[in-house]
This record gives sequence, structure tokens and C-alpha cells, in this order.
Amino acid sequence: MLSIEAPGQVTLIEEKLPDIPEGGFMVATTHSGVSAGTELTYVKGTNPYLTSTWDQALGLFTEGTPSIEYPVRGIGYMQVGLVVETRTRAVREGAMVAMCYGHRTAYVADPMEDRFVELPDDLDPLLGIYVAHMGPICANGLLHAAHDLHGPAVQQLGDGVRGRRVVVVGAGVVGLLTACFARSGGAAEVVVVDETPARLTVAEALGMNVMAADDDPAVALKRRWRHGPGDRGADVVFQCRGQTRALALALRLLRPQGTLIDLAFYTQGAQEVRLGEEFHHNGLTVRCAQIGRVPRGLAHAWDRERLSHETIALLRQHSGVLRRHLITDVVGFHEAPEFLADLSTGRRQTIQAVLSDDVEEEGG
Repeated sequence: MLSIEAPGQVTLIEEKLPDIPEGGFMVATTHSGVSAGTELTYVKGTNPYLTSTWDQALGLFTEGTPSIEYPVRGIGYMQVGLVVETRTRAVREGAMVAMCYGHRTAYVADPMEDRFVELPDDLDPLLGIYVAHMGPICANGLLHAAHDLHGPAVQQLGDGVRGRRVVVVGAGVVGLLTACFARSGGAAEVVVVDETPARLTVAEALGMNVMAADDDPAVALKRRWRHGPGDRGADVVFQCRGQTRALALALRLLRPQGTLIDLAFYTQGAQEVRLGEEFHHNGLTVRCAQIGRVPRGLAHAWDRERLSHETIALLRQHSGVLRRHLITDVVGFHEAPEFLADLSTGRRQTIQAVLSDDVEEEGG
């Protein structure tokens, strides 16, 4: 199991697995995706859970004993495992399942407590890392855009982007998957904006239009996208980069009374967001889309299982190009401590890294 002992200190420790209970099953991890955003906040020591108390009842961070203290263990939410033993009819031995149980080489699960999604035989298990959690995060962003336009009358995931002009700010995993969802949902045009040329190259390889963030894309797009007199810009912007300058740029890209769907995680506050300018003068809306909640009135129809189903459909549709361009690093579990430490200090860059016991098979 991966353990973060202190900021910058990542190790592997042995963990004794419990016996498989009646009704439970055990998986051997085949792939474990690394979140280069959320997970690195624990390696860097910037996650708010490490410095304050999260009051679940009030929904507030307050001063007090940190909700999470070092060592931090069990992080990671993109696991694929092979069911090697089962004592339940809920899942068969030999099935490949997507789950969220942290960076472990094996795990004993209880179907009454642990969510799992059985992967179809025709889906590359390497892409299965997105099925349980990461894909639903991005799909939920699309769902928020649909709800913004149609309220509880949403019928399809693409209802908020179909025929509309869309910008995705940030070409990390969240941004790229969100862009793929938007294009599959029938957007009239999808433009991906980022500061890093290498990430824009990946977005282009996925078939997206791209613009560099430092070229003031707001001016270029507002000249191109006209809705009427004094009405120019993107219908909807998905902000997927945890930098406040990215949020400020995203607001500039919107047409008047447009909506920004925010999927980013800002650990350093928001000093660069300028609410007295485009946000105020254009009457914009910012909606935070987090996987813990779907939009009000949609929970009965759009649960996590449906979002995982939408993810599987997307992965099937784009499996080849996603496998070639989105998965940038496949490393062995034994390399994980050094790899995460290098990512946290910037010595290495990645879009999607995956830990695997069989690196040679995956070409990493």
C-alpha cells in the first residue's frame, strides 16, 4: 500500500489483508491511476483537510484538529482489479472491476459497503481506471451544464452542450475527458485552452481545437463567436485547472449571462479572480460541479451508476485515441514513491500516470 508519511515523503508499506467475509470478494489490482491534482496536494501538504477540521454537518472548514493527519494512506480513486476470489453472487471470479480503494496491490471488498462496476470484456482495462470515479466527475460537469439550461427536465448528458460553443480551460485528465464528453454530446465546437504546449498537442491528437492561454483566447473567440449585438463568446465554459488565473480567464471567455462549470480544486485561495470586471459587468454564473452531488432534482435519474455507464460509452467510442494519447506513463508499483515525489516537485510531468504490476505488457 502507498503511504505518505509527511510532505514529500512517500513510501510503500505492507498491509495484512483481512479474511474474505461471507458475501465479500477479493481483487488483485491490475491498474491504479494516479491523480496528479488531488493526490499531490497530500504529497505537497496543501490539502485543506491537513490543516483544518471539516465539519460534515455544517459543510464548513473550521480551525481545530486537522481532519486528516500524516501518515496519509489509502489515497487514490482509480483502481481496476481482477476478482481472484469471491464469496458472493454479486460478482463472479475472473471479472474485471473498477473501484476506488487507493493504491494497493490487493483489496478485500464488501458489496454492501464498496462500490464496484464490472467492466465489459471489450473495454481496455487500462482505460477502466476512469469508470468508477474520474469519468463520473467529468460527466457530472456536463450534467450541471445540462441542468443550467433545462433544469430537472434533462434527458441526455449532452443536453447542455448540444449545438453550443464550448470552451474547456485546462488540458489535464479532467479537461480532456470533459472535452471528449462535450464533443460526443453534440457541441457545435469545442476549444481546449491551456498554458502548456505539450498538453495542447495531446488535445489536438484527441481531435480538439486548441488555443494557448497566453494568446488571450478571449479576444479571438469573442471575435469568432457572435450570437447578436453585444453578445459574443462561449455559451458554456468548463474550468478544469486548479489555478485562479485559469478561473479569471474562463470568466473572460463567456458570453453575457453565460455559465462557467467549475470542476477545479483551488488549494491556494483565489487572489487572482477579478469579480469586478467580466463577472460583474456580463452577469455571469459560476456553478461548482463536484462528484459528491448531482444537480438538484436529478439524483433519482442520474446516480453514480448512470454516470459510470456514460463513461463506459465514451471510453468505448474513443478507446484507441485515449489509450494512445491520454495515458502518458505506466510505471510499476515499486516505482510509485519516487514517481509521486518527482511529480510533486516538478521534476517529472504527466497527464495520466498508471501504476501497474506488469509494466512491460502495458508498454511503459
